[in-house]
Amino acid sequence: MARATAEVVCGAMRFAVPLTEARLIRRYKRFLADVVLASGDEVTVHCANPGAMTGLAEPGMRIFVSRSDSPTRKLAWSWELVETDGGLVGINTAHPNRLVAEAIEQGTIAELLGYDRQRREVRYGKNSRIDILLSGRGQPETYVEVKNVHLSRRPGLAEFPDSVTVRGAKHLAELSDMAAAGHRAVMLFLIQRSDAGELALARDMDPGYGAAFDKARAAGVEMLAYDCRLSTTEITVARRVPVIG
Repeated sequence: MARATAEVVCGAMRFAVPLTEARLIRRYKRFLADVVLASGDEVTVHCANPGAMTGLAEPGMRIFVSRSDSPTRKLAWSWELVETDGGLVGINTAHPNRLVAEAIEQGTIAELLGYDRQRREVRYGKNSRIDILLSGRGQPETYVEVKNVHLSRRPGLAEFPDSVTVRGAKHLAELSDMAAAGHRAVMLFLIQRSDAGELALARDMDPGYGAAFDKARAAGVEMLAYDCRLSTTEITVARRVPVIG
């Protein structure tokens, strides 16, 4: 088995080994799930997703998991994808930052072209770290925060967030401060599904985040959303979709 579960190659994040099909028994304690593999074996897998995963964690759903033989891991298996009526949905929140960083390098994200330096996890604001900091070529420093999106309660519409996120509201406030200081600030929502034609805020899930979003947009924070193409071999950042607020 490969030690790494995924690698980014030529604009796509490829899973290091083919994913294994499974059926979900239950998700619990937020980061754990019991599944039955196609072989019939029952295993516990790591679920790298702190959200509610509404509509994506029902017992019996067909999912896909990866395996690593790293000796430092407590659980060898990780939950990567779930199959829904609209296709495959990526639930692993560890992937979006890498996906977006590579998409910027490859020129996939047209709004973020023209930079010659990219740094990740740079300290800024009030004890925060920005996901991606872009600079160079006469461009203003550009602060890019990335959020994973997987919620969809209506065909064709992706929504964020899927639960209360105080941390997410804080990030919007930090971006607003950067915009006020003369920098460029971008909130990029990466939709790990391909069946969404637009993105809306799930204000009923977290009214506080909705209010923070409105303030940030008024302060000059740019709101972008991109969807993905997903398969059991790779995930690729695909196209921009409208953010309708």
